[in-house]
Amino acid sequence: MPSVTWGVVQGKKEKLVNRVIICDYLKGLGIIPDELESLELPSTVEVMKERVEFLQRMGLTIDDINEYPLMLGCSVRKNIIPVLGYLEKIGISRSKLGEFVKSYPQVLHASVVVELQPVIKFLRGLDVDKLDIGYVLQKYPELLGFKLEGTMSTSVAYLVSIGVSPRDIGPMVTQYPYFLGMRVGTMIKPLVDYLVSLGLPKKIVARMLEKRPYVLGYDLQETVKPNVDCLISFGIRREVLASIVAQYPQILGLPLKAKLSSQQYFFNLKLKIDPERFARVIEKMPQIVSLNQNVIMKPVQFLLERAIPSEDVAMMVIKCPQLLALRVPLMKNSYYFFKGEMGRPLKELVEFPDYFTYSLESRIKPRYEMLKSKGIRSSLNWFLNCSDKRFEERLEGDYIESESLGPSFCMGGKLELPGCEILSDEEDKIDDDEDEVLFRRTVSL
Repeated sequence: MPSVTWGVVQGKKEKLVNRVIICDYLKGLGIIPDELESLELPSTVEVMKERVEFLQRMGLTIDDINEYPLMLGCSVRKNIIPVLGYLEKIGISRSKLGEFVKSYPQVLHASVVVELQPVIKFLRGLDVDKLDIGYVLQKYPELLGFKLEGTMSTSVAYLVSIGVSPRDIGPMVTQYPYFLGMRVGTMIKPLVDYLVSLGLPKKIVARMLEKRPYVLGYDLQETVKPNVDCLISFGIRREVLASIVAQYPQILGLPLKAKLSSQQYFFNLKLKIDPERFARVIEKMPQIVSLNQNVIMKPVQFLLERAIPSEDVAMMVIKCPQLLALRVPLMKNSYYFFKGEMGRPLKELVEFPDYFTYSLESRIKPRYEMLKSKGIRSSLNWFLNCSDKRFEERLEGDYIESESLGPSFCMGGKLELPGCEILSDEEDKIDDDEDEVLFRRTVSL
């Protein structure tokens, strides 16, 4: 009778033989099986063939499998099918499952109940919309491998601690889920501290991150600090850096030196605006650094065609850089009303170029008609550069008060780039908190 020892030896030999056969099969397909040495492979080559063919039907190639050969250690019935079924259930369409597995093949090893479901529950707890879960995971599939009590929880807790509204965390995750994987101590906090050091109150930083969470992805040492230094080197004053960042946070992540150099040369050549005055333009409207030069020239050409001297056009741009982002058809309508209905000299437009940034239908026409009905003649600045309530108070007054100059970069309301229309004539409603006064009239975040 054969002994027990003999049976064990025979079993080991069969496994070794089967392993050699399976490895030869994989090599024949072009798959390198070296990383599979520590894995327990199927008992037969037929089972391995089933795994390979299943993965190929999903859209994975031999090269994809070679990128992560450990996926061949996953059982089709026990691992792959349950995981794929759950991913499809939470919003990843069947046609995109192959791409998802390519980008994060480790998911095939995960337990649906122990590892995947808790992450989805965590995201839902952050107010990520159920319909957005699949979209979020396709952007950042590595989320499925994070521990809930680790980086994800601490990054959320820190952002809330600096003033980010908890109800905005969900939309932030949908827009830029990568911050959930960032360490607070080495990535998020140093960036926030640096922004505060520029003069931005934490409340403003929090609001900025709520609207544009991708700012958290800007590398502090490699991008943010060099860009701030670049702004200073181009003549931007330190005291307005905070205002620039508040208006246009994206400026921290741009290839800024190249953009500023190009625009500065263009402004000098085409608009006769020297580097010093160009810096003032950027201070008032930092979005200029990203504005296409063809877009810039359209409103400039329109003004030149109205027989406004080039030096006056340059002054208009310096006073109100938003002119460069306006749509010419809207400018034409406002200009024809100015000349035809109001019958005013061009000098007034040169003195108050902000006129073009106000809505013709909702502000200019109705206010002008009210002035006309009362027989009042005033400057453009006096009747346009104020809220509706203030305008009514001015109409009821017995005299025309002296005009006060506000920050010219925001007088026309809120702006969207490029080639924008004015979105709103309402004044910003930021609280009168002492440390926010600087930002009360900045372009909407």
